[in-house]
Formats: sequence, structure tokens, C-alpha cells
Amino acid sequence: MQTEATDYPPNAQIGRTDTDTISRTEAITLAGLFRERVRRSPDKVAYREFDAASNDWKAYTWSDTAREVARWQDAFRKEGLQKGERVALRLKNSWHWIVFDQAALGLGLVPVPLYVDDRAENIAYILEKVQACLLLTDTFEYWQDVAAQEHDLSSLKRVILIQSAPDNDQLAQRLDDWLPAAASSQLAEEDSDRNELATIVFTSGTTGKPKGVMLSHDNIVANCEYGLQSIAILPSDSFLSFLPLSHMLERMTGYYLTIMSGAEVTFNRSIPELIEDLGVAKPTCLVSVPRIFERAYRAINAKVDEGSPLKKKLFNLAIDVGWLRYEHEQQRAAWHPKLLLWPLLERLVAAKIQNTFGGRLRLAISGGAPLAAHVGKLFVSLGIKILQGYGLTETSPVLTVNTMERNRPDSIGLPINSVKLRIGENNELLAQGPNIMLGYWENETATKEVIDDDGWFHTGDCARIENGFLFITDRLKDILVLSNGEKVPPADMEAAISEDALFDQSVVIGEGKPYLSAIVVLNPDIWEEWAKEQGFAAQDEGILDSESVEKALLERIAKRIEAFPGYAQIYQACATLEPWSVENGLLTPTMKLKRPVIREKFKKDIDEMYEGH
Repeated sequence: MQTEATDYPPNAQIGRTDTDTISRTEAITLAGLFRERVRRSPDKVAYREFDAASNDWKAYTWSDTAREVARWQDAFRKEGLQKGERVALRLKNSWHWIVFDQAALGLGLVPVPLYVDDRAENIAYILEKVQACLLLTDTFEYWQDVAAQEHDLSSLKRVILIQSAPDNDQLAQRLDDWLPAAASSQLAEEDSDRNELATIVFTSGTTGKPKGVMLSHDNIVANCEYGLQSIAILPSDSFLSFLPLSHMLERMTGYYLTIMSGAEVTFNRSIPELIEDLGVAKPTCLVSVPRIFERAYRAINAKVDEGSPLKKKLFNLAIDVGWLRYEHEQQRAAWHPKLLLWPLLERLVAAKIQNTFGGRLRLAISGGAPLAAHVGKLFVSLGIKILQGYGLTETSPVLTVNTMERNRPDSIGLPINSVKLRIGENNELLAQGPNIMLGYWENETATKEVIDDDGWFHTGDCARIENGFLFITDRLKDILVLSNGEKVPPADMEAAISEDALFDQSVVIGEGKPYLSAIVVLNPDIWEEWAKEQGFAAQDEGILDSESVEKALLERIAKRIEAFPGYAQIYQACATLEPWSVENGLLTPTMKLKRPVIREKFKKDIDEMYEGH
């Protein structure tokens, strides 16, 4: 039996007088959205970023940005690019990223964002696939790496480099030399049809070559409008942008949505400087992936464990009372006298956590992967309102999100207005709405595999719907089926294992096998300290392969997965200190595990763990 989710949240903007939202009908296209914001708020600060030359933060108003966009459009015109041609950019989050994107959109060009940390081979593959006419990147050295790949890049007319380029290169040119001294005209008024292709965003390619998701202007504009009906974003709000703009989660929520709402954006200098930049920007809104919250969760708990019994008791009391307070606010619990303790507990405990996020955080949106319920509960209890959401690149990207008024940290939320959800065969979640992609670039077969004849998009995720809230239960293609027929969701087990700070990363193995095993990446600092406590010589070559270490690791893993069924236990493990990264090809640019690649890299270890079985 198929179940549909029709429990839309109320429009969060109705009755508010402090919003300045541009409607979908006013915007029509992404370029039209930008022009309307410039018209409405010319002198309001739109973006802030750190300027290395002055060693200070620099602010840009909407009119500043519009003038720079017009300047870039003059440079695009000189290249003779035609409407519909693809232009690629590989930059970290910055004002230049926004300007490039808007300049291209305003001329009817199709921006193709590339991940900064992606390998040169993948970049070359994408450039060839879309027949890109222009590339913007940072260094000549990186461009040389891309050009050296075995791909046909003859479509490129120009490569623009932020840093220096050799004088004798016919293709590469330094950005300052490419741009005219000043714009000779106003913003381009040519607009695409709302249903025309706006951008091509490549999936991260966890199981094979990345696919180019084609999104129309209306796909994204509609997703912004209906997203703002779930969560009101105000012109007084400010965002700190640190997730890559090449990912649709950040691009939609931390860029296009802020144009629609009039909010301000500060660009994070780098992830190592994130804590410092939170203190500088003091954002009211934050868009993140679970990994950031999970790291903070582990750090908080590690600090609490090091504290005195009194501090532990106070912390646990703050969580208990804070959660009761939140449930009362959500009208899921009655008032209790313990709530009278909250002002004191907030001052002594919660405020310290809140201040690490800048001290002004009104809401945080978590997406891109499931957030463990207990992690969400901790932050919500301490006054950090995390609203978990769900979506895919193919859905522009938001399908569901919790709201300020209705938030369940263990759920991925309610469907945003206009999105229809259905539970189909094998409990797969299906979706319809104006935000569903046009299809995959030059891949009709793959498009037909995910969008059926009735227009339902097949997410590949298994789900259930409870009181309108959506819960993801499994991933169709990621389920491990043991040789005895038992089915195991590896992601859930990996999340549980990684709650132990010793394990930075993990992959559970067992497809077609009689039992489960795991490959774990150890935190070097914690490993050395723990090894010393256990009497292991951490520096000895081959120590990680010893039976005694494996036994001790399995005992720690067992404590984390004891809630899983008996057949879902780890019986073998191999450990490494080398982290899985984008650079070594074991993670996608969106930090997802490349399971097939990891299994191939550790094939010998896996074979040994199942030798004789």
C-alpha cells in the first residue's frame, strides 16, 4: 500500500511584517531574482569576506555586487559566448563565486560548479562531458594538472586564473587582465524562460562516474520560495557560508535563498578558521552537514568527561531540563517545576556552547546526510535549534525540513509546500514537485531509471511517514545482505561506531558474507594515548595488524553497536591511521564514502578477514 505525505507546514511568513521576500512570480529566473534584490536593497550589505591585502573584512552591498556582475558580463561578451553554452568555475566560496554565477546566468549561460577538492581527472571528465567553453579556477599549476588528463578539452576557449598566468599561454589568462577596468553597461536584461536550463550540477559519484543534474531556473526559484514558507528568513539575518557552493545545499540555502530573503552572507576563510569566523560573523543562521555537529558533540562530551563529578551532573541536568523545556515549547510536554532551573542552567552551561557558534544563532539547518537523533537532541536541549532537512541534488535540493514551530530532531521533517511524497515499493520514497530536475545531462537512460512515467522521482531511500514527519530508514542500494539473508544498514552502524572518538571513519563490510567486519580509521592522537593505556607499542610497525589490538578494537566497537540485533555484530576488524580523503580518492567532494573504492583498496585485508569462510 502506498502512503502519501500531505501534512504541509503552515506558511511561516504569513502575518510577519519583518520579511522582504521576493516572490517566484516577481523573480521568474535566477537573474531576475538578483536584479529585483538589487532594486529593493541597493545600499544594504549583501556579502562580507576577508581581504588578505588589508588583513581585514570587506563588505559589499547589493549595488557593489551588481556593478561587478555587469563588469564580468562585459568580459563574457568579449569571448563571444552564446546563450546555453556551459561555463565552469572551480573556486572556494567567495564574492567572486557569486559574481561569476550571476554574470553567467544573466547572459543565459549555464554555470557548471566544480568542487575545489576534486581530483584533476574528475574535473577534466566534467569539462569534456559538458563541452565547457570557459573555466575559472585559481592557479596555473592546477590547470596544468587538469589539462594533462586524457580528456578532450578542445571546447575551452578561455581559462581564467585568479593567480598569475604565463604571458605566452594562448588559453590561460589572469583574471585582472581578463576583466575590463569598469563595466560599460548595466546588468544584462536578457532573461531565460523560467523552465530553461539554469545550471548543471554533478553528483558526487559514490558508485561510479558523476552524473550531471540539469536544473531549471524555476526548479531552484520554486524551491527557495517554498523553503521560505517553511522557515522564515529575514533581511536582518546573517549567514556564515562554509559548505562548498558547488553543493546544492549551500548554493540554494546559503546563496539563492538569501537573495530572495535579503539576508547577509559572510564567507568563511577556511574550515580550520571556522570557530574563529563564527566569533567574528556571529551568524543568526547556519547551514551545515551533520559532520560538523558530530565533531562538536564529541568535543563537548570529551570535555565533560574530563570535568569533575559536579560539572558532569550540572551538564546532564542542563540537557534534561533543556530537553523538557524544548518539548514544552513544541507543545509535546506539560509544564514542569524543573523548568524554573533553566535560566540558571543556561547561564552556567548552555551559554558557553551557544557562544562557540557566535552567540546569536537563531537556527541551524542540517542536511546532506542523516543527523543522529542524540546529537540533535543535545544541541536543541542547549538552545541551538537544529532543523534537520532532506533532499538531493536532483530535487534542487530540499524536499523536507523541520520548522521552528514543529521540530523533531529524530526526523528529517515535513514536506515543503508543493512537494508530494509517496512511499512506493520496497518502502522507497518517491517525490513530485516543481523542484524535480529536468534530467541528467546527455544520459536519458539514467534519467528514466529515476523518474518514472507518472513523473515520480525515485530517491533510492527507504522511508516511513509518521504524523506527517518523514523518517529515512534505509538506503536501497546500501543495504548489506548477509549470506543468511539478514539485511543490515551499514550507515547506521558506521554512525554508531564513529560516536567513539577513537574511530574517525569506518566502513562496515559483509555483502554475501556469513558475518560483518569493519575497516576503521583511527584518530592518531587518541590511538597513541589509548594504546599506551592498553600496553600496546603504538609506534611498532605492524602493531595495528596484531590480534591483541584487533580484539581490543572489537571490544570498543561492540559497546557502540550493542543496540543492533545479534546478527548485526562486528566479528573482524582491520585498522589504519591513514584518513580517507578526497585527495586519495576515497571520499567524494561532498565527503561521502566511496565504498567500492575503499573495498578495492582494502581487498587484501577483507579477503583475510573472511579467509576460510
